[in-house]
Amino acid sequence: MKVSKAIKNVNKANHFKFLAPLLLALSCGVAQAVEQPLDRIAVIVDDGIIMHSQYVQRLAEVKHNLGKSGVEIPPDQVLSQQVLDRMVLEQIQLQLGDNLGIRISDEELNQALENIAARNQMSMAQFAQAVVEDGLSMQQLRDQVRQEMIISRVRQYQVGERAQVSEQEVKAFLASTLGQLQLSEDYHLANIVIALPDSPDAEDIAQARQRVSEIQQQLANGVSFAQLAISYSASENAFEGGDMGWRKAAQLPPPFDTLVSELKVGEVSEPVRTSGGIILLKLLDKEGVDQVHTEEVHVRHILIKTSAVRDSEQAQQLAAQLHQRLLAGEDFAELARQYSQDPGSARDGGDLGWMEPDDLVPEFRQMMAASKIGQLSAPFATQFGWHVLQVLDRRVTDSSEQAREQQALQLLHNRKYEEELQIWLREIRDEAYVEIKQL
Repeated sequence: MKVSKAIKNVNKANHFKFLAPLLLALSCGVAQAVEQPLDRIAVIVDDGIIMHSQYVQRLAEVKHNLGKSGVEIPPDQVLSQQVLDRMVLEQIQLQLGDNLGIRISDEELNQALENIAARNQMSMAQFAQAVVEDGLSMQQLRDQVRQEMIISRVRQYQVGERAQVSEQEVKAFLASTLGQLQLSEDYHLANIVIALPDSPDAEDIAQARQRVSEIQQQLANGVSFAQLAISYSASENAFEGGDMGWRKAAQLPPPFDTLVSELKVGEVSEPVRTSGGIILLKLLDKEGVDQVHTEEVHVRHILIKTSAVRDSEQAQQLAAQLHQRLLAGEDFAELARQYSQDPGSARDGGDLGWMEPDDLVPEFRQMMAASKIGQLSAPFATQFGWHVLQVLDRRVTDSSEQAREQQALQLLHNRKYEEELQIWLREIRDEAYVEIKQL
């Protein structure tokens, strides 16, 4: 699997080709100095700058990626403006991260890279080799991932607090017809956003609608949605062909939350006017939702803790003695009330009630899994002390409702987050000082 598919907007410019003339000159013994063009400031963004070389490099990267994906590359004037807009927004967010004191440690960065490699089923050595084969150095990749992590953290700090969801909102959503519908399927979506200013006049709206009409005509003529998104969309995912990934309809602001459920796979929605502009959605694919079942175990135990007056060996001996008394027929509940040092269950005869295995420490979970109903376990140790347990029953419950509540909470939060993110990005762009020097 190519690294370019695992990481968005990764720098893939092959700098070795720029070194070739110099290496050739040195190998041939050429004495004269190799002339290198002087870099210059392309854009001033608040307290930061974007160098011309950075802009040229990013533009080349985007063209390279689009070429590899097989999508027709838009005209330079269109693509260069898209690239510039993205770079300005990135620079603003990176400066905010610096002002907030956000730092990504080498340990965090290394873990992120290991996670990327693992998702692609590669070792780090294999991943590094794939990066090089994709025309990118590991240092360039580290810099890119570090910046993406900073930007992500800035957004969490600045936008996360705006996207709060109350318990009442979750209940109301689940009770609604829309909520019941939206939690049933996942949608793979792409979008094209034709931006409008905050207070558009009639001419702004007319121009945007004309652009949408042109896009619809090109779609009817067979031009791909992805190519048109790259050429015209103001969305952050424009360079991915407008691909939004998999979403629940509830993650989308109205009226798209209901509109998407009416689309067939491959269809494009009618244009919809929103506060941010005019939007077209395409349904790429959809999937259903399975029921969620959870295994639960009814278990009781006796816990003997170590202490200043009882070391681990003595605790083990007492647990073994109690185990023998239980095997001899003494009542489990009575011994638990008398000896167990788990205050939460001792007064109930050691009864822990119905437990989900994942909620328990590994040693307890493993012993519980190995015990048959009614069987008394051998004494075993955990971080809490020495135990003897008995499984009273097992059952599988339908936890779909609890899963739906958690899913609803996440969906409503994501929807609010997406709405607030677009507003926030527009705000920071409007507030920033941006001066284009020379491209």
